Amino acid sequence: MNREALFCDGTGDYVCPAEPEINEKVVLRFRTAHNDVDEVKLHIGEQEYPMWKTCTNGEFDFYEIEYQLGEDILRYCFEIKQGAEICFYSRYGITGKKENYYDFIISPGFKTPEWAKGAVMYQIFVDRFYNGDPTNDVEDNEYIYIGAPSRKVKDWNQAPEAMDIRNFYGGDLQGVLDKLDYLQDLGVEVIYFNPLFVSPSNHKYDIQDYDYIDPHYGKIVVDDGEVLPAGAKDNIHATKYQQRTGDIRNLEASNQLFIKLVEEMHKRGMRVILDGVFNHCGSFNKWMDRERIYEPQPDYPKGAYVSKESPYNSFFLFHDARNELWPYNGTYDGWWGHDTLPKLDYEDSPQLEQYIMDIGRKWVSPPYNVDGWRLDVAADLGFSNEYNHIFWKRFRKEVKDANPDAIILAEHYGDPQDWLQGDEWDSVMNYDAFMEPLTWFLTGMEKHSDEYRPDLCGNADNFVGAMRHFMASMLTPSLQVAMNELSNHDHSRFLTRTNHKAGRVAQLGTEAAEKDVNKAILREAVIMQMTWIGAPTIYYGDEAGLCGFTDPDNRRTFPWGNEDKELQAFHKEVIRIHKEEKPLKKGSIKLLASDENLLAYGRFEADEQIVVVVNNSDELRTVTVPVWYAGVEMEGRMKRLIYSYENGYTTEYDEYIVQDGEIVLNMGSHSAIVLKPAEALRLML
Repeated sequence: MNREALFCDGTGDYVCPAEPEINEKVVLRFRTAHNDVDEVKLHIGEQEYPMWKTCTNGEFDFYEIEYQLGEDILRYCFEIKQGAEICFYSRYGITGKKENYYDFIISPGFKTPEWAKGAVMYQIFVDRFYNGDPTNDVEDNEYIYIGAPSRKVKDWNQAPEAMDIRNFYGGDLQGVLDKLDYLQDLGVEVIYFNPLFVSPSNHKYDIQDYDYIDPHYGKIVVDDGEVLPAGAKDNIHATKYQQRTGDIRNLEASNQLFIKLVEEMHKRGMRVILDGVFNHCGSFNKWMDRERIYEPQPDYPKGAYVSKESPYNSFFLFHDARNELWPYNGTYDGWWGHDTLPKLDYEDSPQLEQYIMDIGRKWVSPPYNVDGWRLDVAADLGFSNEYNHIFWKRFRKEVKDANPDAIILAEHYGDPQDWLQGDEWDSVMNYDAFMEPLTWFLTGMEKHSDEYRPDLCGNADNFVGAMRHFMASMLTPSLQVAMNELSNHDHSRFLTRTNHKAGRVAQLGTEAAEKDVNKAILREAVIMQMTWIGAPTIYYGDEAGLCGFTDPDNRRTFPWGNEDKELQAFHKEVIRIHKEEKPLKKGSIKLLASDENLLAYGRFEADEQIVVVVNNSDELRTVTVPVWYAGVEMEGRMKRLIYSYENGYTTEYDEYIVQDGEIVLNMGSHSAIVLKPAEALRLML
C-alpha cells in the first residue's frame, strides 16, 4: 500500500458541501493510489460503512459515501485495507490504530465567512501607523496614568521607551485614510485594528468607553479644557482630557470619521475587524471611574469606584463591599491583579452581559458595518469555564444575527478545540498551528525572542508534529480563516528573531534588534505565510523591514520615507501570487518532503496545484520532491512563480521537468520557491 498517496481533509474536494447545513446529506470522499487498496471504510463511532470507488483521476482512485447529517456534530475517520495491511486515516494523517482525538469533524450549520477564507489581513497599531491629523494628538500632561503624565513624542522615528504606555506618536484614523492607497496597492484585503475605543493608553486594551472611537484617533471639535498643572497627583482637574473623551460632540464626530473610513474601505473591497476587549475594562472606564474622569461631569452617572449607589456597581467584583469603603473603594478584582484593568463580573450582572451583547451587535450593524471582531484574552472572560462558554455562545448568536457575514476571531494560546465546535468562535489568532512552529523551524527562537533553541532550528520533525497536532484541533472552516501572523503587538518582530539574539530591549538595547538580521529567512517565512492554509496577516511595518524586540519595542512607528523598498516589493509579489492562485485560498495542503532544514508541501484544489519548497540551511542543496502526491501529473513541467534566495528574489520565468512524478531542484541557501504546473498556466492564459 502506498501510504503517502492516501489523503483526505475537510475541504470541498473531500466534503461536499464543505459546510453542510443541519439535516443535510453530505458526500465524503477519500483518495488512494490507483488500484492500490482492497477496501476503504468509513468509521463513525463503533459503526463501519463500506465506501465505493466512484472515479479515477490520474494516479488516484476516489472512494465515496453519502451520509445523512442530523443536528449533532459528526466525528469520523477512515480504515484502509490492502491484503493483511490495515491503517487508519484521521486529521493527524496515517495511524496504526484509531485515534478518536484526531477524528475528522463536521459541525452541521457551521460556516465561516467566504470573504475571510485565505484573506490577506493587515494589523494596524494605530498610534504608530501614520499621523494624519495633528490636532487630535495627546498632549504633554493631558492626564496622569500609572503615576505619571501623558507625553507627546515629537520625533516620529524615536524608538519606544521602556515605559511606553502613556507615550503617543499621533497615529490616527485619518492617517489610515491617507494611506489606503498604499494598503490597497500592497494587496491588503482586511484591516484588523488594535482597539480603537476611548482609552488612556496607546495600546487601548484598557477601554474607557465601548460606545465611541477615541477622539485622539478620531475628531476633536471641542477643545476648551486645560492640561494638568505641574505636580498634579490625579485627574480631577484634567479638564482637557475630560472634555476630549467625555464631550458627546467629540465622541459623535469620532464615530462619524470611523463610519467614513469603513465606507471608503468597503468601496475598495476591503474589510474591517475590530478588537473586542470584553474580559476586563480600564480603570478610566466610565463604569468604574477610578481615575475620576467622569466624576466632575454632570452628564455621566457616578462610577462604581466613586459611589456604592452607582448603576454599574454589579459590573465589578468588590472583595470588600462595606459601605464605609465608599467613596473610592479600590477593593475590586483586577485581571491578573492589575487595578488598572478591572475584571468584568458578568455572572452577577445580567445588565453588563446585555450591554456587551449590544456592543457586539452595534459595531457590526449600520451605520458602522464592521466585518467582525477579534476577541482579546477570550478564554479568560468570566469567573468560570462554564460561564465562559455560555457567554461566547450567546455572543456568536447576537453578532451573527446582526451580521451573518461577520467573523469572530479569538486570541488564544493552547488548544482551542472547546471553543471551535461551530457555536462559539469562528477561529483564532493562530499561534500554536502557525506562528510558533514556523518560528522555531526557521529561526530557533521563541516568539518573544526570550530563548534560542538551536535544536529546534531546522527541526522538520518538530515542525511537522506540531502542525499536525494543532491543526487537528480546528475544523477546516476554522483553519481557512485562522489569522496566520509572523509578528504582532505582543511578540518580537519576526525579522529580529532571525538574528538569534535572546532577550529584550531592556537588556540588549534598541540597536540589537536590527543587528545581524537575515532578510532571506524573513522572505522564506513570508512565502510560507502566503502559501499555508489560513488568512496571512501582516503586522504593520513588517513588509517595510521594521525590527523590534517584544513589546513595547515591537510597536515602533512605521518607517515612512525609510522603508525597505525591496522587501515591500517582495511582499507585493507574494501577496499577488496568493490572491491569484485558487488553491492558496481554500485548497488542501499536504506535506511532500521534509528533512533537516527542508520542507516541501503542496496546495491543491480540483485540477490546480501549487508546490512550495523551502531550504532553510546555509548551504546549496539538491532536493527531490514527489509532486505527484499533490496531484501534479507524472510527466510534464512546472513553472516558477517566485524564487527567494540569500541575496534577493526573482519572478523571472523558468521551468522545471517533472519525471516519474518527481521534480529535482537546486535550492540555494535560505531559499524558497513556489511552483505550479506549466501546462495549467498556459491553459489559463
